[in-house]
Amino acid sequence: MNTSLSKILILCAAVLWGTTGTAQALASAEAHSVAIGAVRLAVGGLSLLAACLIQKKKVDVRHLPILPLTVAAASMAAYQPLFFSAVIKTGVAVGTMVAIGSAPLLSGVLDYIVYSKKPTKKWLLATFTGILGCCCLLLKKDSQIDVIGLGMAIGAGASFACYTTVNKKIVQYVDPQVGASLVFTTAAVLLIPCWFMYDMSWLVSLNGIGIALHLGILTTALAYVLFSTALKSVHASTAVTLSLAEPVTAFLLGVFLLGESLTLVNICGAVLVFVSLAFLTYSPKSSLNQEVHI
Repeated sequence: MNTSLSKILILCAAVLWGTTGTAQALASAEAHSVAIGAVRLAVGGLSLLAACLIQKKKVDVRHLPILPLTVAAASMAAYQPLFFSAVIKTGVAVGTMVAIGSAPLLSGVLDYIVYSKKPTKKWLLATFTGILGCCCLLLKKDSQIDVIGLGMAIGAGASFACYTTVNKKIVQYVDPQVGASLVFTTAAVLLIPCWFMYDMSWLVSLNGIGIALHLGILTTALAYVLFSTALKSVHASTAVTLSLAEPVTAFLLGVFLLGESLTLVNICGAVLVFVSLAFLTYSPKSSLNQEVHI
């Protein structure tokens, strides 16, 4: 797959992910953040599994990367409660900014440890600019950051970085859609106890059904298939930096849909993130081959 197209797929996935915090904010008061995460994985995993069965995709069990699949599933199972709890404690914009804003640095470290890939000057510049933009998006006169929520957001960022790093290995052995179905179905199984620990009555309402389908099908099944497919041609650290489109999406939705405040510094922050994404997405023909082969 063309590297530029792969980067566009990651941006599309990130935009879809950027709607998750807003979806949670629009959910009923009875919907606990951990329960929402468990439902998202269940719907997403089952959707992916059903799609694979309908398309009659085959899995070579002998060549399944068991360890990467296990680590990826555990990372996604951890990400859900951490992210949605962080959003509750810190707000949609702040929770998403910190979670995804912290992921590029963590992913860069993991990329170096797992694949011995040293960060390029282009990635460092784009990542620094993007994180600086995220910091500007966080600055608000009336904001009070919840320390526990902040820790949960960073934990979510670490989980996402870990998932992306090991998922790079998974897509080398199995079809991206099959790999995603295995990861999310397993992660959903890990969170089964949550179905008995929290109130799930909100799921029987139209609002609950709509949010469950949106989070499961669009922000999980579709978004992660796009992301996994793109990982065949893009470094894990680059993919995570491109995912900074997620907090920008969350911020814009928070401002225009949820009525959150907007300052000149916030606008400058959004511009910085867009600049970093454009810089990282642009791939001259002379550098395409360097990016594709890892």
